[in-house]
Amino acid sequence: MSPRTRTVSVSAVLLVVLLVAAALLPVPYVILGPGPTANTLGSIAGKPLITITGHPTYPTDGHLQLVTIDVTGGPGDPVGLLAALRAWSDPTRAVVPEGEVFPPGQSSSQVVAQNLAQMTGSQQDATVAALRYLGITVPSTVVVAQVVVGTPAAGRLRVGDSILRVDSTAVSSSAQVRAAVSRLRPGSSVTLQVRRAGAVRSVTLTTIPDPQSPTRAFIGVALSDRYAPPFTVRISLPDVGGPSAGLMFTLGVIDKLTADNLTGGKFIAGTGTIDAAGTVGPIGGIQQKLVAARDAGAAVFLVPAGNCAQAVGSVPPGLRLVRVTTLSGAVQSLTALRTGVGGVPACPAG
Repeated sequence: MSPRTRTVSVSAVLLVVLLVAAALLPVPYVILGPGPTANTLGSIAGKPLITITGHPTYPTDGHLQLVTIDVTGGPGDPVGLLAALRAWSDPTRAVVPEGEVFPPGQSSSQVVAQNLAQMTGSQQDATVAALRYLGITVPSTVVVAQVVVGTPAAGRLRVGDSILRVDSTAVSSSAQVRAAVSRLRPGSSVTLQVRRAGAVRSVTLTTIPDPQSPTRAFIGVALSDRYAPPFTVRISLPDVGGPSAGLMFTLGVIDKLTADNLTGGKFIAGTGTIDAAGTVGPIGGIQQKLVAARDAGAAVFLVPAGNCAQAVGSVPPGLRLVRVTTLSGAVQSLTALRTGVGGVPACPAG
């Protein structure tokens, strides 16, 4: 072999090695792609996704499809440069900084645990929103979930205390407690009536400035709402986390509890968080969720109003977007689609 041939051969081998190394080089990004979907009116592995006991239910038809995203990469499982470049060229996928999905300092398992906790909370809020929409009373209490060290509540309130009154105002939600306290001036006193271990007692605290808004009063507790539905609604969706299926859970519960068929036999998909009051909030990964919905067979997609700007430029052919801000608005839109009577808000607005 001549020196020239040897040099060319060695250079070619080195180039291949460098290209392979570059392709495998980890990058601080994750890849978002279309994930699995599920019909909230159907079953998974032979088990109904929504099971209701203690109250009459009605037959359902069509699909109220929830959608998810698939995440590739993350702490301990980094994405390679070549995979990232492939995803960048794929319009159905997105490459985003790892910190947008996995906050710095958190492991993949910690993020999964948080997402599962969010899913549990989402299912609770979805159930309450559905029942209250139908006029079914759902009693609630507000509970101390955490006491911040070094604040007025430390040593005076305990995790698990139920707050019944703030001064003379009866409260049944964390929003009511926060509103009552924030109306006070820092340095003023507030008396909380709480139930602890079955006994009711009064606790008087001197408020301090809120670290986030110094002109508002602060006592130093994190609160959660605890609900007591009059019958059992169980939502079973294994291995899926996050709050973004809330709207579709809620619609599925309503459809099962009412004689009218919400879908009219249509394949409806959608996404969006929901709170107990029925307010629909935006989510992440809307472009990938649109693709997942269309691939599953959806013809209509319910889009949170906060996601409309992202969604309109990524609509797969044959998929109609419907803008949603509240649960009642979503039901009205489904009714209009089913009956052909009434308008349906498009995405974007106007």
